[in-house]
Amino acid sequence: MCGTRIPELRLFRATAPEVPFERSTPKMLEPALCVVVQGSKQATLGMMPFLYEAGQYSIVSVDLPATNVLVHATAERPFLGLMLTFDMSMLSDMLLAVPVEGKRPLPHLGMMPSPLTPELVDCLTRLVSALANPQDAAVLAPLIEREVVYRLLCGPQGTLIQQIAQADSRLSQIKKAIEWIRANYASAIKIDEIAEMANMSLSTFHEHFKAVTSMSPLQYQKHLRLHSARRLIITRQLDAGAAAFAVGYDSPSQFNREYKRLFGEPPLRDAMRLRDLITAET
Repeated sequence: MCGTRIPELRLFRATAPEVPFERSTPKMLEPALCVVVQGSKQATLGMMPFLYEAGQYSIVSVDLPATNVLVHATAERPFLGLMLTFDMSMLSDMLLAVPVEGKRPLPHLGMMPSPLTPELVDCLTRLVSALANPQDAAVLAPLIEREVVYRLLCGPQGTLIQQIAQADSRLSQIKKAIEWIRANYASAIKIDEIAEMANMSLSTFHEHFKAVTSMSPLQYQKHLRLHSARRLIITRQLDAGAAAFAVGYDSPSQFNREYKRLFGEPPLRDAMRLRDLITAET
């Protein structure tokens, strides 16, 4: 991944399907447009996999702990992709300019792939081409980004774009809850209090939270804890017990069970395998 002189635009290139630990570890994805130009990758949200192939895009709607693993990439035909993060004030302006149909239901999972349209391809091609000239990047990029958002609003994931931009939308309410859980994942949480924070009934909160993240709030917290513990074990070389307590577990045995259930191996064996992988790729 590399940044560009257009702050919202990042480009991706890889020549092999194997990826280092820090890329294959779930990370919090910010609201953005993600496009696969060549090759393919698989994203996993919770236990739900999504395959993205060349010519497809997805909208990441809220901060989600997702794993991205490249599937097809070679030296002769590298994986190519791009990510365009959304400027929230620009999204709001576009909603005022583009007529929308009343209030629509919250769409399920903002990671579903959709095919690129010729209009979107044209916009994105011009956006990347603007990188060649600093003045073009400064002057034309904001205009092209607005056109990209317009095309997305008119497409199959337009409802999701509307939800991201609307401060009073269900998606924004769930985002507030997600941000709170992220900031407090190591502490005990009370779902009824978080539902109240999101201004929803308990049943409505559960329904919409799962629609957006594919997980219940407690499963989401568990994933945050386990992934954070995994990073501590790998990067700081903590033992399993210390990592478990650091992320909020009271029982090391429960931590070991849930760690193995999610990652397929106990913490120590998983850490050794991932360190070997890092060593081999450096």
